[in-house]
Amino acid sequence: MAEVVKILEADLPSLFQRDISYDIYTDDIYFQDPVNTFKGKFNYRIIFWTLRFHGGLFFRELHFDLHDVQAKDDEIIATWTVRGILRLPWKAKLFFNGYSTYKLNPQGLIYHHVDTWDRPPGAILKQFLPLNSA
Repeated sequence: MAEVVKILEADLPSLFQRDISYDIYTDDIYFQDPVNTFKGKFNYRIIFWTLRFHGGLFFRELHFDLHDVQAKDDEIIATWTVRGILRLPWKAKLFFNGYSTYKLNPQGLIYHHVDTWDRPPGAILKQFLPLNSA
């Protein structure tokens, strides 16, 4: 488990800039966040590619701030903040907190990844409107 934690600590802060290591995940990884639910490493790779692609396309700046990674038994919890500035004339800012819960199988691979956000997706999208930008 220590090796998985080490890889997550290395991968997560730069996930908007470079690809992550997929060797720590099972082929049938389950992923869920407030807007997506799917299974499979191929789909998992696509979601990270999409984050990088859209992040570069729509944001002037985009950061994934990893605050803490805690491991206990067969579970790892990572707390984080996503923040950025959109490529809009009013430079709308994105900011939300969340945590990722990873579950490991007996072989030490992640088979379950659930992201929880501190607010619903609609509230996050409202940050893009000119009234909410400062």
